[in-house]
Amino acid sequence: MGSLCDSISDHPALEVALFANPGANVARNYFHLHLVSDATGETLIAVSRAAAAQYETVSAIEHVYPLVRSEAQLARVLAEIEASPGVVLYTLVEPEWSARLEAFCRDLGCPCLSVLNPVLSLFQSYLGQASAPKPGAQHVLNAEYFRRIDAMNYTLLHDDGQLGGDLESADIVLVGISRTSKTPTSIYLANRGIKTANIPLVPNVPLPPELEALKKPLIVGLVASADRIVQIRQNRLLSLRADDETPYVDPASVADEVAQSRRLCARKGWPVIDVTRRSIEETAAAILDLLRDHRMKFIAT
Repeated sequence: MGSLCDSISDHPALEVALFANPGANVARNYFHLHLVSDATGETLIAVSRAAAAQYETVSAIEHVYPLVRSEAQLARVLAEIEASPGVVLYTLVEPEWSARLEAFCRDLGCPCLSVLNPVLSLFQSYLGQASAPKPGAQHVLNAEYFRRIDAMNYTLLHDDGQLGGDLESADIVLVGISRTSKTPTSIYLANRGIKTANIPLVPNVPLPPELEALKKPLIVGLVASADRIVQIRQNRLLSLRADDETPYVDPASVADEVAQSRRLCARKGWPVIDVTRRSIEETAAAILDLLRDHRMKFIAT
């Protein structure tokens, strides 16, 4: 661990990494985290951030090195690690480069780990065959990739009540009052290849007839506590410099909106997820569980 006084100005990339991390501040401990990949580095970023999130008083200063596919690139990476020693995580399929990186880190006293090797070893043991190393194999433009692109296009065209005449093509339709995370949840699901539409529930505005007629899509209601919604709406109005003397942020009016949305979902038999204390990822995971059950029932009928 080091001190932020240690000549950070000599490393512009470090300043970017620190300010890019909203949890970083001068009172926290920090460490250098080097992520070395012969592909995009997305796997390393996801794994390392999931792990680092478990340490509330420590900030990782990320050095990300994607598309490392030449000797010259690897040499520059080693120089950066030597200049700012820390934890090194990598995904390199070239055995010689992996060995060189590990030996270099061992000499420096830096911990170094291939994040895929334990998984590949497990697969090899179970399947009885070795992998065929290929840099960036998970990013090949395959059917799954194009399915995600199609889902994203659909979701963007069906955001916030835009129906487009093909709502039946959706996998999921989210309904909820304003500020219940419908759009970000829809985008997250689309990135998983799930076609998602979302429709706002507005006081005294009837539901679209298309929604009432749906057969295949799973319809899910999103709700949150009135206090939480009021807080989010007030922040929204503040950012717009709009008048906050409105039923939109009146606690009693918002509580009535929440109650009405719950009653509507109960009447229609739509499952409800309370997003008050859930992250977008947690909400999406709960929705995907519901979707699996829904698809099984749909197939059975």
